[in-house]
Amino acid sequence: MANVNKKYDMVIFGNYTKDTIITPSGTRYLDGGGFNYGAHAARMLGLNVAAVTRLAKEDERVVDKLKNIGIDVFPFYTPSSTHMVLEYRSANPDDRILRCAKTAGSFTPDQFESLEAKAFLMNGSIRGEIPLEVVRSLRKKDALLVADLQGFIRIIAPDTTLLHAPWPEREEHLKLVDVLKTDAVEAESLTGESDIKKAATALAKMGPKEVVLTHKDGILVLADGIFYEAPWRNKSLIGRSGRGDTCIASYITKRLTEPPEVAIIWSAATTSLKMEAEGPFLRGVSDVRDFMAQEYESVGLA
Repeated sequence: MANVNKKYDMVIFGNYTKDTIITPSGTRYLDGGGFNYGAHAARMLGLNVAAVTRLAKEDERVVDKLKNIGIDVFPFYTPSSTHMVLEYRSANPDDRILRCAKTAGSFTPDQFESLEAKAFLMNGSIRGEIPLEVVRSLRKKDALLVADLQGFIRIIAPDTTLLHAPWPEREEHLKLVDVLKTDAVEAESLTGESDIKKAATALAKMGPKEVVLTHKDGILVLADGIFYEAPWRNKSLIGRSGRGDTCIASYITKRLTEPPEVAIIWSAATTSLKMEAEGPFLRGVSDVRDFMAQEYESVGLA
């Protein structure tokens, strides 16, 4: 890792994923990865962002795209990028099958030694990508520590399908985390609760100070024992992939300076706009603000 002298608002990291998106309307190929979607959202909302990723040299264009919008990128080149297939079977955005045939491997603590930030957002795709030793080392920094649950409960089955599996290190992991992001399916898998408020409550009891839960209709946040909710207001789902990554990055972007009830609206608006277009979020703050005024005042949320 090169020496870094400045402190970032957010450091976000995870493996780049070479995505194949399959829907009833056809198949598409995209540059994915939670870190990629999240870094774009945080940067477009005005944060000073650093992104750390692992990927094959042949996919270096992703690094260049991030740099072109003002993000400092720290890439580690590996023999193969992570290859992901995301199959959406219906109009329900949570109804999907994921497969992973190749991975770019695991992060190590030394990759973050020289980085400092107000928040570190761990956005892995599968278990093992972000080992417990990395989480422990980041906890020693003076920063908000945010985790996306997907990167810890997903494992690769023999047929390459991604499954939610028991998580032996759950207790220690979640005690180290300040904010946990999950979706409704992942939350039920870990807690056994299909009711999203009960699931969020169960997750909060495991250690995180805040829980951000996405579902087909919107976002639920549990912070200091209080629930906050905001609906999606997107007109289409062409940009469904990256929904949760955009959600948590935009939520934390605003949560660094605003209370949960404000951050959740910014997140819902940003993510709704993202879902209307394929690829990472590339619209400005003024677009989000206008969308909030148009779509969220009517439901008493802005």
